[in-house]
Formats: sequence, C-alpha cells, structure tokens
Amino acid sequence: MELSPMRIAVHGASGFTGSLVVAELVRRDLTPVLVGRDPDRLRRIADQAAIPDAEIHVAHLEDTAALTAAFASTDAVINAAGPFTRWGEPVVRAAIAARRPYLDTTGEPAYLHKILTTYDEPAKQAGVTVIPAVTDDGVPGDLIASLTAARLGAPITEVVIADLRRPGAASRGTARSMAAIMVAEQIEYRDGSWQSVQEPESTLLEPGEAEPVPMSTLALPGVYTIPRHLETPRVRGVIRSEVGELFASLNSEVAETLPEVPDAAALDAARWFMLAEVTGVDGRRARGWVTGFNAYASTAVIAVEAARRLVADGAPAGTLAPAQAFDAASFLDHLATTGVTWQVEELAAV
Repeated sequence: MELSPMRIAVHGASGFTGSLVVAELVRRDLTPVLVGRDPDRLRRIADQAAIPDAEIHVAHLEDTAALTAAFASTDAVINAAGPFTRWGEPVVRAAIAARRPYLDTTGEPAYLHKILTTYDEPAKQAGVTVIPAVTDDGVPGDLIASLTAARLGAPITEVVIADLRRPGAASRGTARSMAAIMVAEQIEYRDGSWQSVQEPESTLLEPGEAEPVPMSTLALPGVYTIPRHLETPRVRGVIRSEVGELFASLNSEVAETLPEVPDAAALDAARWFMLAEVTGVDGRRARGWVTGFNAYASTAVIAVEAARRLVADGAPAGTLAPAQAFDAASFLDHLATTGVTWQVEELAAV
C-alpha cells in the first residue's frame, strides 16, 4: 500500500521564509498546506512553487477555531510568521488544540524562552511536540553543543555558543526581530537560572584564523535550549562584534526600509557559522562547529527536515530542545547533503 505524502501546514507561507519552506517541502515531495491571512498572496506563493492545486486556508490570528481546523487536517505545523513575540502564541495554541507537532523559525530569545516554559505542560497534555527556533542558528548550535559535550565525556563547567557569521544580507523580518533583540537585556544561563550578563565583551579564536575575534554577548537560542539537555552551571552566547554592532544600529524605522526579499546572490555568498566550546571540570576542552551558506535557505531545509522527522519518527510530548528530539549526528549528516559541514575536535586543556 502506497503511503500518502506528509501534509505540512506552513503558517505565514506568503512571507519570505515561509515561501522558502513551501519550496523545500515541494523539493522533498512533501505536501505543503498554505495558511495565512491574505488569500491572494498565498495563491501567488502556490503559483511560484508550481502547486496549481495547493490547499489554502485563510485564517486570522484571532480566529483560533479557523487556525485549529486548518492544522487538524495536516501532520505537523511550521510557523514562519514573525515577529513571533507579536504573532506567535496564537499559532502555538492552535497547533496544540489540533494535536499537531509545532515548529517555528523564531530568532527572538524572550519568545523562545516563553514558549519552552509556558507551553510544556499544555503540549504534554495534548500529546504533541513543540520545538521553537528551528533555524540556522537554533538547531545546528544546539546539536553541535550536544556532540561537543559528548566528545569530552566528563562533567562540564561551561558551554559557549557562538555565532561567527560575518555581516551580510538580511530580510526585513530579520531586521524587525533583531531591532527588538539588541535593545533587550542580554541573558546567560548561570547556576540554574537565566541571569543578566556580567561580561558583555570577550574574544574567541575562530577555526582557521590566527587572531582572536572580538565577540559581544547575545542570548542565542542555545542559551535557552542547551541547559535542557546538558548539565552545566553556565551557558553563554556570543556573536561577532561587528555583526552585533550592525544589529544594534537597527531600529523599527530602519528595518522597514530593508527589502522583504534580500538579494539572492548576496544570500548565496553569505556563510553562517555556529560554534560551541565546552570546558570540562578537569580542564579539558572541546569545540565543534557547523557552517553553510545562505542562512534563509538553510533554515527552510532545517525546518522541513525537523518536521519530517517528527512525523516519521515521533518525539516525546512537550516543549523540546533540538537535541532532545533528534539524533544530533544523524540530523547534521542530513544537512551535509545540502552543503553544510560540521566537525568536533578536542583542544588543549586549560
């Protein structure tokens, strides 16, 4: 008996990231179900993806019944409509009400933390999995931290998760989110809770480089996800300072001047680079990294593969970090089929 293709709801399908998720679902021979507020924009995305018979559901955020009904006919939900702090929670609630696995592409740390803590019990009661921040930084960063810690095989004193990408093209949606993030208080995980950062500046040696790179503190997704599966007193996030300064210069007015869809050539040329450094109680250290090109295309690949695995393989109910839901090496090996590379190595002890 031939199985029917997985049906994956894409909320925010008409946005830039959502349209990439739709295209990736088609590439993987999975069936996208387009969900959003504007039927004309959704139809245009269906035409662009060459889906003449696309299933389209028009559902507004305040219409929980319509959202729930749209999701109930699918196998999983990918939410790509941000800013998530403003628009995300109604979609999470509707997915849980429909008893469907939920993933999103948020990069907003306060929202990520809220979803992980607020919706864990509702998701467990509904028997569904909820995984926020299924993105080029959220998933690779969390998975490589897990593999790097496993390399040491000893109790851990600190995990540093670093975003080493250089300045590049960004979408209007990303700019909106980063404008809000950079003015917020920066947080790290320390001694069992999330606290204000005490050391805003640092340096880090990038693999292949001779000189340390100036880094600024940023509450990357791993600050909130890594403590869920690694026992350590400290997890801190850092970003290349020149990128942090660029994000800090953004405000809501500047964000609206950026194009919704960045230049394709610039995106393809821009490399993303997530690194984890782990220190053990015995002073031994290890580091691992994951890198690829075109962060937005990579996010679509990551989100679709995560949804596919949740449907095919299942995962525990509740809110999960990526490493709690997926086999880290297997997932990163899949990304390698799309040009992503990863590596883990031991460093000199401190």
